[in-house]
Amino acid sequence: MVASKSLSLSHKTVNQMKIRQIKSIVSGASDVPAVLDAAGIPFEKIANVDWPDKYPYKPDAVFRIAYTKTSLLIHYMVTEDSIRARYGDDNGHVWTDSCVEFFCQPKDDGIYYNLETNCIGTVLLGAGTSRHGRELANIETLGAIQRWASLGRRPFEERVNRVSWQLALIVPLASFFKHRIRSIEGKTIQANVYKCGDELQKPHYLSWNKIDLPKPDFHCPQYFAPMEFQP
Repeated sequence: MVASKSLSLSHKTVNQMKIRQIKSIVSGASDVPAVLDAAGIPFEKIANVDWPDKYPYKPDAVFRIAYTKTSLLIHYMVTEDSIRARYGDDNGHVWTDSCVEFFCQPKDDGIYYNLETNCIGTVLLGAGTSRHGRELANIETLGAIQRWASLGRRPFEERVNRVSWQLALIVPLASFFKHRIRSIEGKTIQANVYKCGDELQKPHYLSWNKIDLPKPDFHCPQYFAPMEFQP
């Protein structure tokens, strides 16, 4: 199973995850939830409300991660008071919709990736060393990311009612296009996981590992935490 714990380091608490390898065949993103269920992979909470004075709303959001020899498997489950999926084309402004995000820094070279996905599986993927001047993934790279969304894949405007939804992704290692990652077995990366909805009736910003900054900013590798990919 995925083991998670928190460590207190000076002024902040850092989460850690140990991520298991899945050796069975995963034929498509729609199979990811059942495969992770069968492997006993538990969920982690995206539960830090980092800016409670201005953005106190806290939807229920959890995720779990496993990996194969060639891909990451990510499964999100969310319940929130309204949902929106305005953006249906990849590399659009998905963070303004009902959105979940996986940020990671696979190497110690300052380059990190932002994989942002709205509730219908529309993806934005960028890379760079800061929030400015980021390089977006090309069509081929984006097309190789398999997605399954419980709400379907058609865009819609905001629906104000409490809804639960799921999203599963198969993310090839080649998606991290600024690096050549042949294997992540036995390696540790730095990462954080987020839930947001910038333009919903209740804007919100949640994180898995706590962020201590004066205003909302997910582009903060100093608040990433270790994810260890177990052999």
